[in-house]
Amino acid sequence: MKRILALDGGGIRGVFTLEVLLQIESMLRTEYGKADFVLSDHFDFFAGTSTGAIIAACLCWGMPVQNILDFYVKYGTEMFRPVPWYRPIKKYFVARFDSKPLSDLLQRTFSEDGQGKVPALLSTKRLRKLLLVVMRNHSTGSAWPMTNNPLAKYNDPHLPDSNLKIPLWKVVRASTAAPVYFDPEVIRLGNKEFKFVDGSVTPYNNPALIAALTAMLPCYRLEWTPGPENVRIVSVGTIRFSSGLPPELDKPWLGQHITHVPLALIQGCTWQQDYLCRVLGECIFGEDLDGEIEGLVREKLPGARLFSYVRYNRSYKMEEVVEFLRSRQHFTQIDAVSAIPILRDVGRIYAENNVKLEHLM
Repeated sequence: MKRILALDGGGIRGVFTLEVLLQIESMLRTEYGKADFVLSDHFDFFAGTSTGAIIAACLCWGMPVQNILDFYVKYGTEMFRPVPWYRPIKKYFVARFDSKPLSDLLQRTFSEDGQGKVPALLSTKRLRKLLLVVMRNHSTGSAWPMTNNPLAKYNDPHLPDSNLKIPLWKVVRASTAAPVYFDPEVIRLGNKEFKFVDGSVTPYNNPALIAALTAMLPCYRLEWTPGPENVRIVSVGTIRFSSGLPPELDKPWLGQHITHVPLALIQGCTWQQDYLCRVLGECIFGEDLDGEIEGLVREKLPGARLFSYVRYNRSYKMEEVVEFLRSRQHFTQIDAVSAIPILRDVGRIYAENNVKLEHLM
């Protein structure tokens, strides 16, 4: 069986994801009887968007989950460092946070020498398995799910603009360049320069389905054999919050809706990708999507199933979100670094109650 691990975007809420992954890794270490077992020993394909791209790339690099979690806890504040007041305002983009600290961290992490002086390219052999990173080409207005698959159409090493020649750290940084929060990442391909922004503003903030299609559709040149017995997807979210506006927050002014609509759209796309995975695949585990369709777990739907599917995520209803806002526990935001301890607790408790070995094997 081929196994895909797909990781959503969600900023610092990636700490929730990491607590779930820590439980998965712990269970697999026990099952295989290896204390140094890492997730790249189990999964064949890692896919990530935004913060999920950072985690997916680190896992594909061969890192233990605890090391990545330590990275988030140690450098979370640094990754969301406000832009210095003296920095010149750029013509088209004004970002809340300085992208240099994160860029520096990614350059050191994804380098051949471990010091950031020799950048690892997307073609690097340091990546132990297949990797897919979702970003948006802001220059062309299109989603770019980019892989290290050497057979992919635009990865031909003989092309002057081959994707495999891009430094890996730039690919990951581009996927995390959330508009308003961070500046775009500029990447040169051949004789052209493109601006890239966060993959969460594509339909693939949840990259599970695009990863499955990349693995199976002939045009992507991997051509895995479809079927629940052949392909298993484990998809991990970054906490789902109700995007509804309660009456006390629903004010008749434009500013309220400008800040609310982007989150609602991202949440909607993430939900839809999850829904499609449950319909096209055989859903083994996942929380209810809504009161009518529930979770579609083990549903005998008409037609052949393309893969088996597990979805780990924790949802909060509107009244719970309102309570968080009232108590000033703003861990709904992607930059809520102060909420890391809360996110860790939520993730740990969720993982202990929901992750099962039979979901993974």
